[in-house]
Amino acid sequence: MEWVSEKVGQTVAIRVTGRMDAVTAPGFEQECGRWIDQGENDLMVDLSNLEYISSAGLRVILGTGKKLKNRGGSLAFGGMSPMVKEVFEISGFSAIFPIYDNLESALAAR
Repeated sequence: MEWVSEKVGQTVAIRVTGRMDAVTAPGFEQECGRWIDQGENDLMVDLSNLEYISSAGLRVILGTGKKLKNRGGSLAFGGMSPMVKEVFEISGFSAIFPIYDNLESALAAR
């Protein structure tokens, strides 16, 4: 898995590519933690190029979301492949986190 992150206005946008599983999820968690440690509380994650997500990836997302919520922040998602969207729906994550059609619409909603 690869990611690119940047500050866009008051939001951090993270674009994820590849597979989020037990091997790669800790790196994503560290990247989110790096931004949180710098005082950022609003993260948007673009999953449109994520091919696969495992339960390890879901755990990292849930943990990151909790950290941000405790700080008064938020974690939202823009763009998902059909497979990733299905995993979010089955796991109930689509009811926990805001999900937008793409990163641009997610950023515009902020």
